[in-house]
Amino acid sequence: MQITFLGTSSAVPTRSRNVSSWVLRLPQRSEAWLFDCGEGTQHQILRSDVRISQITRIFVTHLHGDHIFGLPGLLASAGMAGNPSRIDLYGPSDLEDYLQGVLRPSQTRLGYPIKVHVVRPGLVFEDEHFQILCAPLKHRVTAFGYRIVEKDRPGRFDVEKAAALNIPSGPLYGKLKRGETVTLPDGRCINGAEFCAPPEVGRKVVYCTDTVYCDSAVELAKDADVLIHEATYAHQDAELAYQRLHSTSTMAAQVALGAGVKRLFLTHFSPRYAPGNPVKINDLLQEARMIFPSTEIAHDFLNYEVPRRQLPEAVARV
Repeated sequence: MQITFLGTSSAVPTRSRNVSSWVLRLPQRSEAWLFDCGEGTQHQILRSDVRISQITRIFVTHLHGDHIFGLPGLLASAGMAGNPSRIDLYGPSDLEDYLQGVLRPSQTRLGYPIKVHVVRPGLVFEDEHFQILCAPLKHRVTAFGYRIVEKDRPGRFDVEKAAALNIPSGPLYGKLKRGETVTLPDGRCINGAEFCAPPEVGRKVVYCTDTVYCDSAVELAKDADVLIHEATYAHQDAELAYQRLHSTSTMAAQVALGAGVKRLFLTHFSPRYAPGNPVKINDLLQEARMIFPSTEIAHDFLNYEVPRRQLPEAVARV
C-alpha cells in the first residue's frame, strides 16, 4: 500500500505544486485508487510511476474546481492508455451531472463503462480486502473525508515447523493456517495458532480536505496509520481559515492528536506560502510539529509506503 502525492497546492497550481490529487497504489492487485483530480492531474501521473491504466476507482471529496477540473480529461485519456474494463467514481450528488455536462457537449466517448456512486456518510465500498468509509466535513459546499481500511490478514504459516513435526501437507495445513486445532492420523492434537505468526493488522489511511477543524474529521481519523489533512493556512491566518472554512497547520495537527494517528501529512497549501514570501511552508510544518511531532510536509511526487503492523503476540493469542 503506497501513497503517491500528485498535487499539493490549493486553489491554483504553483511552479512546484499542482492542485489536489493523490493515489493509493495497491501493487498486490495491480490497482491504483485516485483521490481528487485537479486540473493537470493526468500530466502529473505521466511524470510519476503511476499508470493511468491501473486506475480502477476515483474518489472525489467535493466539487470545487481544484479537485475535479482534471477528471474529464483523465477519463478520456484512460480509454486510450489501456482500455480499462470499468472505472467506478465516488463523490457528492452532482458529480455525475458535472461529468455529463462536460462529456456530452464535447461528444467525448470513453469506450469503457463508468459508474458514478453518490456517497453518503458511512460505508462507501467494500470487498474481501478493503473497506472505504466517508464522513461529512465542514466546508462551503458538500464535502466528504474518506477512510481506507485494509482488513486484517492472518499471520504467516510456519511450513518448516509443520514439516519438522511430520504433519502431512494438504487440507490439514489449511485448517492450521486458520488457527484451528486438528487431530492427526497418529492421534496427536495440534493447535494451529502455534504455527502462525501474529495477525497482520490492516492499515488505515484517512484523507480530509477541504474543511475547517471539525469533530467528524477526528472521528474519521481514529487510530489511522496515516492522516492526509489539508493545511491551507498558517496559524497566523486563522481568521481567514474560519472565513473560508479551511484548516490551518495547527488545526490539522489537533485533528491528528485527537484521533491518535501514527503520522500526519500536510497538503493543500495556499500559494501565499510559496518561496519568496515572508511565511513559508516549512513554517507551517514547525507549527504543526509543536502540537503533533509526527508531521510531514507532502510535496508533489512524494511516495510513502504505509508500514505494516502486527498484533503483539500476547494479544494475538487472546
